[in-house]
Amino acid sequence: MTMHLPIGQALRRFRRLHSIKQAHLAEMMGVSQGSVSRWESATHEPDTAQRERLLAMIAARTSGAGDAALKRLIASSRCRVHLICDATHRLLAASPARAASWRTDVTPHLGLSLWRYASDEIIAAQDGLAERGWFASPSQSMKFYTSGNDSETIVIHAGMMRWETIMLADGRVGRLTTALD
Repeated sequence: MTMHLPIGQALRRFRRLHSIKQAHLAEMMGVSQGSVSRWESATHEPDTAQRERLLAMIAARTSGAGDAALKRLIASSRCRVHLICDATHRLLAASPARAASWRTDVTPHLGLSLWRYASDEIIAAQDGLAERGWFASPSQSMKFYTSGNDSETIVIHAGMMRWETIMLADGRVGRLTTALD
């Protein structure tokens, strides 16, 4: 799949959580404040280079000691759970049960976006997040059904899935993704 995530709402949430004004972000990016406004409202998309800079800026990380306990909890969980960056879908951590269901070692996938493995239902759920108010508050949760995908690399099994946002130590937002049995 060659699709990319819309980043406007995630950019707005990042800016608000970090008290960054549109004008300041525009200055950092070398664009007008109107461009930032259009990106956030999804009436215009940043070009490829701008998009990469924005993604690097808003991407959540779990490299600090502040997230060590969260990563340990995920790594010891018996549930099929993984943690991604809510804005970029980059994999931050995964439980052994999740790795087993994916039928792969997760290590080479850490830091990479899982978006290309998304099922149609995951894409639809992601597309509906702004409408649900997902980006208005950092504490969100939802459940939905997903069909499987056709990937042999990261296998998504049909079933119920729960998404929950979680604030990370760096002030960015992660998403716990749990397969519900």
